[in-house]
Amino acid sequence: MTRASSFLVIPLAITLSGPAAAATKSKAHKTTPATQAVATSTPTAVMTDPVKQVEAFHAALLDSMKNAKQLGVQGRYNKLAPAIDASFDFAAMTEAIVGPQWGSMPEADRKSVIEAFRRTTIANYARSFDGYNGEQFVTNPQVQDRGGEKVVSTQMTRPGNTPIAFIYKLDNAHGGWKIDDIFANGFVSQVATKRSEYAATLKSGGAALLAQKLNAQADASLKGG
Repeated sequence: MTRASSFLVIPLAITLSGPAAAATKSKAHKTTPATQAVATSTPTAVMTDPVKQVEAFHAALLDSMKNAKQLGVQGRYNKLAPAIDASFDFAAMTEAIVGPQWGSMPEADRKSVIEAFRRTTIANYARSFDGYNGEQFVTNPQVQDRGGEKVVSTQMTRPGNTPIAFIYKLDNAHGGWKIDDIFANGFVSQVATKRSEYAATLKSGGAALLAQKLNAQADASLKGG
């Protein structure tokens, strides 16, 4: 049974027009060497259609779910990693999560936090989407424009259960549309929530402690089946 119903459903409601949208407005995010390294290391071609980008990610996620038991959590991680790398702008997401400290953060620290956030995100998907019970993703073909970014609305249908809405915000910072925030149940911003969640760690221990905690979260998610 998939744990998708609890994935990203976190107790901080932020609308697309609220602070979350401002926090993730990464047109302000500069292409530093760290962000460029992540942007150019994706294993598949960057897509030029935001709907197709989201649907490609969903197709990989469903395939992993359908083979979840044979793969195990580490196998799901390995299977999902290329698709998630191709679909997500981890550099933009991490910059928005870190906030003002990003500008003064050494390049090596930026790279370590981006990679740690990437690992824990993929591990969270691998752990949470751990089975298949007829789920399907339905995409609204009408794409919204939000200040130079695109918003793609989808639902995950579940037989006998209420559908879960996943709204994706995509940027085109590196020559192709990539996901830079996800709103679960239509209004819960992952970036805004993570920014709140990580603020105390950044304040007390900086990038090194944050990367350490994120990697520990990833390791914990990958333990067991």
